[in-house]
Amino acid sequence: MITQTTNQSANLFKRAKLSIPGGVNSPVRAFKSVGGEPIFMKKAQGAYMFDADENRYIDYINSWGPMILGHCHPQVVESIQVQAAKALSFGTPTELEIEMAELIKSMVPNIDLVRLVSSGTEACMSALRLARGYTGKNKLIKFDGCYHGHADPFLVKAGSGVATFNIQTVPGVTTGATQDTLTATYNNLDEVKQLFALHKDEIAAVIIEPVAGNMGCISPDAGFLEGIRQLCDEHKSVLIFDEVMTGFRLALGGVQERLNINADLVAFGKVIGGGMPVGAFGGKKEIMGCIAPIGNVYQAGTLSGNPLAVTAGITTLNILKNNADIYTKLDNRGQQLKDGLHNVLNQNGIAHTINQIGSMISVFFGDKAVHNFNDTAASDVSLFNKFFHHMLNGGIYLPPSAYETWFISVALSDDDTQKTLEVVSKFKI
Repeated sequence: MITQTTNQSANLFKRAKLSIPGGVNSPVRAFKSVGGEPIFMKKAQGAYMFDADENRYIDYINSWGPMILGHCHPQVVESIQVQAAKALSFGTPTELEIEMAELIKSMVPNIDLVRLVSSGTEACMSALRLARGYTGKNKLIKFDGCYHGHADPFLVKAGSGVATFNIQTVPGVTTGATQDTLTATYNNLDEVKQLFALHKDEIAAVIIEPVAGNMGCISPDAGFLEGIRQLCDEHKSVLIFDEVMTGFRLALGGVQERLNINADLVAFGKVIGGGMPVGAFGGKKEIMGCIAPIGNVYQAGTLSGNPLAVTAGITTLNILKNNADIYTKLDNRGQQLKDGLHNVLNQNGIAHTINQIGSMISVFFGDKAVHNFNDTAASDVSLFNKFFHHMLNGGIYLPPSAYETWFISVALSDDDTQKTLEVVSKFKI
């Protein structure tokens, strides 16, 4: 168990609140959902993070997904250092941007053209604008608990931090910005059919996390994505996969490859930047050809394709592409952790459900299966909060919210998994 103090974190949090709203630059970091005060990190290496007091934690956040190779992978760090000596930013085209786009096309199905941006939020926002411009329609279907960034049209029944803080309506988001956003229950195809029937010839796009991660890890039920694909084809709507979390994490080609489902547009983030701020969206030439400068759907970004960020992404993606066994290792590690958690929690008599696919995993407390946001919300969140602090005190860093998936890196070892399970074994209700 952690015996060192966290005095430095407490001092830093007090100081941060004087200059930063809530003392954090992203709400879920504040620990408001789980209680207590946030831990300030100082460095990281491999599967571990170290806080301001030098306490070490086994990391199951991995920067909310990007660090699939673990922290400070030597090849990624070296590539950034080499590029930094050349230039930090140009504001002009570079060969690196071409290399990144070509790499994505070689790995992901159904991608002809790629536009680089600086975040997953930008990628999803731009993909929606493009879908509207391409179809000439305005309405959007999204799913309760799916989070696609903080752009106004998406902040309707969103998961992630919005769910964590139980924010039902977001001040500053106007009715006009969300009036064309329709919502359905994840894994409920009948509701999607009803929306298409009620809004015939009005729906520009359906956007979905094909494997959800912002209401905990939730996989699509059999036939759910296939049914959405068919509806989009029938109604000439664009199917957008938000693979900001799942892209290059669940397979080289993301969910499209893993589950053999084709999207029209795909949004990327996280792993694509190797820990640096990079996003992208891409799809078929017919649709992507509508984006400026070859089309009239405007999208721009001063730092899009930033050479440092793109270099980190290219290096990460090449490592994944040239070491396909990484995904087998991640799948095995995820299954090992799931089985271990299940056995230990059963031994302690704690009702639970564990959802896991590849290197994404979530523990929900309660005896009900979790297929959608309502199921997540019905789980014992207060028990999760207790579990979170128990694990934190034992040197295991989990996402500080019951509504977020855990992420596993290939740097996680057998010893790390065993240590995690040992700490879990001491958890009592």
